Amino acid sequence: MFVFLGRLQPSEKIDFDLIVRDFERLLPLYCFVEGSRTFPETTEQPASQFRFESGCRPKASSTTASTVERELNVVLRHNDIEFGLYKYLARLHGEENVRAEIANAGGKVDLVVRQGKKFWFYEIKTSMSARGCIREALAQLLEYSFYPGAQVAERLIIVGEPILDDKTRSYLEVLTSMFSLPIEYLRFDHAKGKLVT
Repeated sequence: MFVFLGRLQPSEKIDFDLIVRDFERLLPLYCFVEGSRTFPETTEQPASQFRFESGCRPKASSTTASTVERELNVVLRHNDIEFGLYKYLARLHGEENVRAEIANAGGKVDLVVRQGKKFWFYEIKTSMSARGCIREALAQLLEYSFYPGAQVAERLIIVGEPILDDKTRSYLEVLTSMFSLPIEYLRFDHAKGKLVT
């Protein structure tokens, strides 16, 4: 019997970070099926204490992957957006008020802006549509802000590169009005190095 797990991606825009995260999530299952390990009773990660310290450590924006047929240049788009967004937010709010990759609720918030005693959480997604970015980021942001013991955010901001279409804008309006979620979508214009609506 064969069981295939995964998700589809366009071959011209592969998200390698997403692939690695899926592999990490599937590793306990693989070890159980292929080895002698017992299946973990819980997949819950220990809660991480939120501690704000400003800064951003630049990550690789490209690497090389070899295959039998050819060498691929892999662009790590998420890292490029994160660093560009960090620089933009640091100019707006001061470097001392912006931090990349803060542990919270068992995960890591991509970027956090401190506003006095309040915080804004930014989650970056590289989907090919605004709807896809929202779908991928929404659960993470809700968990980061509302999981028991997590630092609550005043604003939850999904950042992507695609333009927000009218239907997806309406969807966000329903989330904010019906459920009172402080959620929004902003587009990062990489060429201009700033957020645009």
